Amino acid sequence: MGTVRIVTARARTTLIVTAVALVAAAGVVGITAATSSGPTGSAAPAPQVRAGAPPLSLDLGLRTDREATDLREAISLYDDGKRQAAGRLFARYSSLEARIGQSFSSWPDGTLDRLTQLSGLHPKSAAVQLNLGIAQFWAGQAGSTAAWQAAASLEPDTSYAVTADNLLYPNFARNLPIFVPVESVPASVTGLAPPAQFALLERRARTGSTADRLFYGVALQRLGRQRSAERAYAEAARLVPQDPESRVAAAVALFDKARPVTAFSQLGPLTRTFPRAATVRFHLGLLLLWSGQVKEARQQLELVSKVEPGSPLVPVAKQYLDELRKAGV
Repeated sequence: MGTVRIVTARARTTLIVTAVALVAAAGVVGITAATSSGPTGSAAPAPQVRAGAPPLSLDLGLRTDREATDLREAISLYDDGKRQAAGRLFARYSSLEARIGQSFSSWPDGTLDRLTQLSGLHPKSAAVQLNLGIAQFWAGQAGSTAAWQAAASLEPDTSYAVTADNLLYPNFARNLPIFVPVESVPASVTGLAPPAQFALLERRARTGSTADRLFYGVALQRLGRQRSAERAYAEAARLVPQDPESRVAAAVALFDKARPVTAFSQLGPLTRTFPRAATVRFHLGLLLLWSGQVKEARQQLELVSKVEPGSPLVPVAKQYLDELRKAGV
C-alpha cells in the first residue's frame, strides 16, 4: 500500500505537528524515499552503487543553540547538493552529529572509513549505525541491514530507531502511528515556542489531568521517543483504567513493526471493553493502515461515526477515508 498522508486542521491534532515536530524534523532528513528501491522486510537487495550522495539523517531534537542552528543549515546545504559548503559548517564543531555530517560531506572520499571509525569509537550510537548503514547501502556494500538493526536496538527511544525501522520494514507506512487525543490543547501551551511547549507539557504530565499526560505522550511520539511515550501512556492507563483514551494510547504506543501483534493484542479487545468509544475504532483503523491492511482499516474507520456519532474523531476518520478513496485503495 502507499503511505496515506493526511494533515488535519484540528488544533488538538496539530499542536505537536506544527510546533514541536517541525523543529525536531528540521534536523531529520527522511531517507526512505531515497531508498525506496532498497530493502524489503529485513533483507537487502543485491549490492549496487547508487548515483549521487547518500541522504544524511541527523536529529537535533528541540535544540535552539548556535551549533544546532548551524548544523540545521549545514543539513539544508547538504540536501541542496552544496556539500562543500555543508562540510565547512559541520567542520566548525566536534560533536558526533557534526562529525557524521562532515563525513558525508566529502562523499565518497573517506566517508565509509570515517564512519567505520566513528562506529568503533561510539559503538552504542544509533546515529552512527543508522548513517553507516545508509552509506554502505549507497556504496553497494554489505552490512547495511545489520547496521540498521543495531541502530534500532541500541537506542530504541530515538528517532534514529524509528528511521532505521522505516528502512528495515518498508512495507509498513513510514514512522509510527501517533495517538490522536480528543481534547484540545490549551492555548497556554500552544502559544509557546516548541521547547517551552515541551517543557510545560512535561510538567503538566506529572501533576495534571489525564489529558495532560496524553498530550505529553503525543509530544514524545512526535519526537521519536516511542519508549518514553509508551511509559507516559501506560501511567495514564494505570491511573484511570476506566478511561478508553488512556487505554487506547497505551496500546498504540506498543506498535512495533517487528512485532505488530503486540499492539493489536491490546487494542483489539478494547472494542468489547468500550464498544461505544470512537477512539478505539479510529486507532484500530490507524494501526491497520500502518500495517498495510487497507480493507480492514477502512471497515474500522467507517465504524467511528456509528459507535460515537458526536466524537471529534469522526471528521478525522472521514479525512482518512476520503484519502483512501482518492488513492483508489
